[in-house]
Amino acid sequence: MKLTTLLLGLALAFTSLHAAAYEKTLKQKGLKVELVSEKPLTAGNNHIKVKLYKSSKPLDGAKVALKIFMPAMPGMPYMESRAKAKPVGNGTYEADFNAAMGGTWQVHIFVTTDEGKKYRFKTSFNL
Repeated sequence: MKLTTLLLGLALAFTSLHAAAYEKTLKQKGLKVELVSEKPLTAGNNHIKVKLYKSSKPLDGAKVALKIFMPAMPGMPYMESRAKAKPVGNGTYEADFNAAMGGTWQVHIFVTTDEGKKYRFKTSFNL
């Protein structure tokens, strides 16, 4: 009985340690964007990494902004969180945002390269 309880406890602990984090890959006109969160996204404050690649090489020197929003619905107002991602090197940018509640959130990622070329990527996530 004690062994069964111990094994069940270890299995639950192991499962919670490896909870699915958020990962999404988007491609457009030779630019690849990877959105990565080391922790599962939740209602409230979140931290996300935006990784940029051009021709399979990390892209530094870009300006990256995020708009995370939930459209208005009957009885509920439009909600939005904006963030400017900060470069941390090797094509990686980091940002914090707030998702006020559970539901489907739309994500727009705006990228401006150091050459002035602009990209907009769209995706969504569910909480």
